[in-house]
Amino acid sequence: MTSAFLELGSRPPAFAHSTNPKPKLLTLGGDHSIALPALRALNKIYGGPIAVLHFDAHLDTWHPAKYPSAWPSAQSDFTHGSMFWLASNEGLILNGSSAHAGLRSRLLGWEDYEDDERQGFLRISADDIDEMGTAGIVSAILERIGTDTPTYLSLDIDVLDPGLCPGTGTPEAGGWTSREVIRILRGLEPLNIVGADIVEVAPAYDGTGEQTALVAAQVGFEILTSWVGRGMIEIEKAKDKDDRRQASGDGKDEL
Repeated sequence: MTSAFLELGSRPPAFAHSTNPKPKLLTLGGDHSIALPALRALNKIYGGPIAVLHFDAHLDTWHPAKYPSAWPSAQSDFTHGSMFWLASNEGLILNGSSAHAGLRSRLLGWEDYEDDERQGFLRISADDIDEMGTAGIVSAILERIGTDTPTYLSLDIDVLDPGLCPGTGTPEAGGWTSREVIRILRGLEPLNIVGADIVEVAPAYDGTGEQTALVAAQVGFEILTSWVGRGMIEIEKAKDKDDRRQASGDGKDEL
């Protein structure tokens, strides 16, 4: 998967311009561990670690030993709860500029938070939305990450309440609504999202109305349209800058 992501991410985008020289990757999953190969590829494409914005009920920054395997190996360390721990150890995550959102899972102990803090994540719990509102959640994420930092958005569908999205493998009560998640995503359009995934959708556990799949599809639509919206703003800014240079007589032979 890393090779495939690297190949796709290294191609010229269909509509290239100076502010968007690389294609953006949206992956639909599947097991959340697919974030690791995506981050490995993006690290090479962008020449260094990138920020991670992680929507999830769970930390997914756990040391592999927290869930020991009966057959320990390098392969068994790689799970859908340890992929960010592995990514951090490989230097793929921009420490101090990343954030979790929607957390509400049980912990094995306070050391879970200690491991998370060493990886440089801001933690926003599901309950925080009651005091902060969606605007407060958006503001906290934007303040943490900024609008220029290349960022990977990873959304586990279990960030939503299982009453709305039952089709997932590790449901946790007390999650956000689809309206809240969509509104937050729309507020995050200024972020420089260079890749994203929507993961942990399990059709076998979905309802007859396929409500989990419908929400996941809408989330994908929101991510894609935010890319278009940010791209249009960047193009307009670049055009205004060129117009001002032309008016001042600078760069008159560039066009």
